[in-house]
Amino acid sequence: MKTYKKYYIIPEIPEIVYQALTNEMTIKLWTGFEAKMKPEPNTEFSLWDGNIVGKNIEFEESKKIVQEWFFGDQKEKSIVTMKLHKHKKGTSLELEHTNIPSEDFEDMCEGWDNAYFGEIIDFYTGE
Repeated sequence: MKTYKKYYIIPEIPEIVYQALTNEMTIKLWTGFEAKMKPEPNTEFSLWDGNIVGKNIEFEESKKIVQEWFFGDQKEKSIVTMKLHKHKKGTSLELEHTNIPSEDFEDMCEGWDNAYFGEIIDFYTGE
């Protein structure tokens, strides 16, 4: 099991970035895919037409999101924590993803950088 930590600078204020991560319609706008998301603890979510699924654990409006991401029959919980901080260029988002199966680690890192936060950054920069 591995852990991935990284900071991303997103050119929008934390309140807007938080909505981009928790509002079904906004998620669909930047991903292009259906999403099921309710920013309430103990609710399940689905992103990219079900390619990413899990359970919401904790929300702190415009500041923090904690989720469990499901990886098959994995015994240890894979936890994603996103902390949003004001930054002079918009939002500094601190990501920590724990207990990533070793065989999925490289793909997961690439997915975070390109498909997930890469898409959000492109969405807000108009690229």
